Amino acid sequence: MDNELNSMKVFGTDGIRGRVGEFPITPGFFLQLGLVTGYLFAEMGYRRIIISKDTRISGYIFESALEAGFTSASIDVLLLGPMPTPAVAYLARTFNACGAIVSASHNPYYDNGVKFFTPEGIKLSHMMERKIEQSMNKNLSMVASNQLGKVHRMNDAAGRYIEHCKSTVLPELNLSGIHLVLDAANGANYHVGPDVFRELGATVTLIGAQPNGLNINENCGATYLYPLQKKVKALGADLGIAFDGDGDRVVMIDEKGTILDGDDILFIIAMYRKRHDLLGGGVVGTCMSNLGLEETLVAHNIPFYRAGIGDRYINEALMSKKWLLGGEPSGHIICRHLTTTGDGIVVALQVLFIMMKKNQPLSMLRKSLLKYPQKTVNIPLPSHYGVLEKNNLNIALRQIEKQSQAKERIVIRLSGTEPVIRIMVENSNDQTVTVQLKKIVALIGNLIHESIH
Repeated sequence: MDNELNSMKVFGTDGIRGRVGEFPITPGFFLQLGLVTGYLFAEMGYRRIIISKDTRISGYIFESALEAGFTSASIDVLLLGPMPTPAVAYLARTFNACGAIVSASHNPYYDNGVKFFTPEGIKLSHMMERKIEQSMNKNLSMVASNQLGKVHRMNDAAGRYIEHCKSTVLPELNLSGIHLVLDAANGANYHVGPDVFRELGATVTLIGAQPNGLNINENCGATYLYPLQKKVKALGADLGIAFDGDGDRVVMIDEKGTILDGDDILFIIAMYRKRHDLLGGGVVGTCMSNLGLEETLVAHNIPFYRAGIGDRYINEALMSKKWLLGGEPSGHIICRHLTTTGDGIVVALQVLFIMMKKNQPLSMLRKSLLKYPQKTVNIPLPSHYGVLEKNNLNIALRQIEKQSQAKERIVIRLSGTEPVIRIMVENSNDQTVTVQLKKIVALIGNLIHESIH
């Protein structure tokens, strides 16, 4: 068993994630994780779990390890094969089962991880995650042979999820005459995504839909949009849709090749639902949401609240406020009247529905949203950076954030999913953004250099 179990915090902002072969992304850890989590789920009265994965090559290893751990704790397992994260959340609710997806979302193939869902289709609470971590060093034994969990394969999982996605817009949406380009990031939406849009009548051109285990998120998908922009303009398509590796985020391209991020998508949906008295309160964003989005929504009497980064925090804020719509610029959008987590397909369908209802191209739907110039960069952290170094660095980063000027926002944070520092600068002046960002990058580079020498 991994010797780090006694001391390390393994859950980040979105489940567990890291480099394959390095703690905690090892078969032994995942076996123990399945056993521990299985016993805790059993104590809560949950006796069944759905397990899925995205398309990265290591998924088979960690799916099998989790399966062995859960069945050893007398938990029955339903295997889906490669399916997007929101499908796991939906099917968990449908089958009154817990859910797990082996995925590292938008990360490269050499990373992997896992996210867990309750039978309500929501991610585990911090309290439950801490409880799992505290139990990882326990010397647990498997149950007796006659109490082992059983394993079944859900052969109709894709069909069930496709029908669910279509049900969010049927019977009103007919996409006949719409030509869209779909970039599946060589990830979990490569097979279900095209089927949803084709079955609704659209002509679909596919890119990033030939996963080989190693090309997930590689120069494609929601984090690398150039190929999609190029294809949309070359074909004269009506729009482009890009997912990330596990399908819980979406970014869109309008007919002119312009990128519509999560802020643009939130604006389009919020304005339409407000106009038709369907919004149900306000909109939840995060510290990364553009100030222009907040100001525009407030000007239209739509309350705006900034939650912590991560769709779990957005969902918690939505439930607390009893609101229905929230999301992040990265494309994690929650339509709580339809889903319990970010769902790239469902959100794209909402935008298409509005396009068809208003009989306007995508570029017109976001025309009245005026966003402030904003730029984001990531600075890699040294692989040996420990907790103490990160804590000291965090103190320095907070001081830098406080230096922001009027009508300027600086957000600097240690990523919870990758070994990087994310820096966002937003200002009413584009040139000032570039200058400030350059200064901050240099300052943080010096801080990192000083801390390791």
